[in-house]
Amino acid sequence: MVRVVLTEEHIEVRLAVWEKILGLLGNIRVARTAIDEAHMVEDPLGVAMSAGIKVGLRLPWLCYVARTIRLDQAFIVRRGLPGISFAVADGGRLARVLVSTPDAQELARSLAQS
Repeated sequence: MVRVVLTEEHIEVRLAVWEKILGLLGNIRVARTAIDEAHMVEDPLGVAMSAGIKVGLRLPWLCYVARTIRLDQAFIVRRGLPGISFAVADGGRLARVLVSTPDAQELARSLAQS
């Protein structure tokens, strides 16, 4: 299962091996200085389902471990869990990440303070 780790320097989304393989994704690591904005999302699965065409693991109404075709958004979301959404402003291809975690509200608060 996915783990979200927040340190003083970065936020890291660590995926299980099966999520990496089926989702065609690797771990995501973003410097805190590159995070433009962050907020909690009550229904991350609904956001992922309405975001357009994705590549990776897609089980509608259950979970997504996928990226959009343009590879600018990553979704690691599960039904029943809130999510944290954050924009990435480091000049790379990835522009936004949405990940489900029980700690979404605390993480969003911590990222907003920095």
